[in-house]
Amino acid sequence: MVISNHLETEKRITSAIALGSNLGDSRATLENALKTIDQTPGITIKTHSSWYKTAPIGPSQPDYLNGCALLEVQLSPHELLKTLLNIEDKFGRVRQERWGARTLDLDVLLFGDLILETTDLQIPHPRMTERAFVLVPLAEIAPEWIEPVSGKAISQLLEKVDSSGVRGFELES
Repeated sequence: MVISNHLETEKRITSAIALGSNLGDSRATLENALKTIDQTPGITIKTHSSWYKTAPIGPSQPDYLNGCALLEVQLSPHELLKTLLNIEDKFGRVRQERWGARTLDLDVLLFGDLILETTDLQIPHPRMTERAFVLVPLAEIAPEWIEPVSGKAISQLLEKVDSSGVRGFELES
């Protein structure tokens, strides 16, 4: 009897992603992106954060709506990245300038306890520990997750950043 060589692809890994939008109906875009992600083979959404309104980084542009989601994936990190980039494209993402306005931005933040650095993907996300708009929603859904480079829990990393510019979206609506 030959044992299948699919053991690696059958393994389920918890991954954290960030979602953001500041063009069009951002809330609808983010909600629909979550549905699209959850309907993608090899990905199940375990939970997602509330939405947060945040000031943009970079050129002058509208405020962002940001959040995070925890996924259970049966994909490699690069397959997950490719899938998220394809979903961005489906939602009209156009890359014109660094940190420019966008209909949808999806970033892989964490992939289990993996530390990975390649030309097109770095896990953990290289700037996540500096960004309140990532840490606030991530701490809402995964406060005890240990960021593998620093060895600190997400809740501890959040304590080190200024989160005053991150406002709960539902509170404003």
